[in-house]
Amino acid sequence: MKSATEDRLVPILRISFPDNDRLGRGKMELLERIRETGSISAAGRAMDMSYRRAWLLVSELNRMFNEPVVESQRGGQKGGGAALTPFGGELVERFRNMERALRSSLAGDLAWLESNRAPRTVSGE
Repeated sequence: MKSATEDRLVPILRISFPDNDRLGRGKMELLERIRETGSISAAGRAMDMSYRRAWLLVSELNRMFNEPVVESQRGGQKGGGAALTPFGGELVERFRNMERALRSSLAGDLAWLESNRAPRTVSGE
């Protein structure tokens, strides 16, 4: 059974760059998980993503900006890891702020859409 929040209309922010790069919630979640785990592979696993895919997304993010978003540390007792740079941390915070602003600015229109949306029936009812 779906919760009430799963059945709501939700605006999704995705920023398309002129060179076909995109910035969206998946990359932001990956960065947040890297911040939490200190590891690209652990962040990818937490998202059901291969290490290669996670590494490619990090590489893409680092290429998209003038400053690196994630830095990896090699070696050491724990075998290295990864961390957000100060720029990477600010990128996540600004993106999350943009999402909140989007939801806030569209709240009235979303409420109108919701009130005019046809009821959804589940098969078998």
